[in-house]
Amino acid sequence: MNNPQSELEYIKMQTRAFNKRHMLFVLLLIITAGLLIPESLIIPVKDATKSDWNHQSFWYAPWGKSGVHKGIDIFASKHTPLLSASKGLVLFTGDLNLGGKVVVILGPKWRVHYYAHLETISTSGFSLVSASDSIGTVGDSGNAKGKQAHLHYSITTLLPYFWRVDRTTQGWMKMFFLDPHEKLTEDSI
Repeated sequence: MNNPQSELEYIKMQTRAFNKRHMLFVLLLIITAGLLIPESLIIPVKDATKSDWNHQSFWYAPWGKSGVHKGIDIFASKHTPLLSASKGLVLFTGDLNLGGKVVVILGPKWRVHYYAHLETISTSGFSLVSASDSIGTVGDSGNAKGKQAHLHYSITTLLPYFWRVDRTTQGWMKMFFLDPHEKLTEDSI
């Protein structure tokens, strides 16, 4: 006759193993689904064109306190409507020391879109946005105070691109930062 206590322990052990495998499968399914969502970007400043930013400013060094410029600055008049570059989930809206008024959106392909130096914010955390939805206005907040109004726009990936690492200043961080100029010109112009 089998020991009921050991049978119960065996069942518990098998259940834990099944739950771990199940959770791993669900996690992989979520990551894959995020990668399969198509990404189509628009220029996030109303009526802006690719001539409204410096194409070589991404990863320019030296750049202030951050060391390198991890995005592009799209210049426009103060109060120009700011648009979501892609569909996504608003993760954060608020004030940061360097960025001033900022909006952070998680978009397709597990990419995070960071919008900084806003004058106003017209969206809220955990809301869903579509590409071209208004999320604020261009300004000069944060460390851009008193400078020409612009949007600092950067794109980071949550899944590292190890092949992008190089020996430039902070080159190891390139596995997370994507060049917005390349992404905007391949998708929207």
